Amino acid sequence: MAKKEMFSQVIHMEKKLLTFHEELRELKEQLATLIEENQGLVTENRLLRERLESEGITATSADEEPSEKDSSAVTALPGEGYDNLARLYHEGFHICNLHYGSLRADGDCLFCLSFFQSK
Repeated sequence: MAKKEMFSQVIHMEKKLLTFHEELRELKEQLATLIEENQGLVTENRLLRERLESEGITATSADEEPSEKDSSAVTALPGEGYDNLARLYHEGFHICNLHYGSLRADGDCLFCLSFFQSK
């Protein structure tokens, strides 16, 4: 009788281990997704900081109101916005309304490219 009980305990432990293994696999997948997303955000942040530095712009906090100089720069030239979007696209960011501002990891985006054809 002891051998039968021992065998059933081993089967029970095996089932628990399989359940634990499945949970561990799911956690591992979630961690991989988070690491990938974090790396994308780090890269995007670095590119945006480089762009700000190259344009001589300093980051302002949300509490500060934009100065007159900042607001006049936004409305300076009619084609400037289009040029800025084209530059952003060529730097590797989406400019379409679906994924605006996120990194383009899979090559060209048809939605972004349609923006250039509509002009």
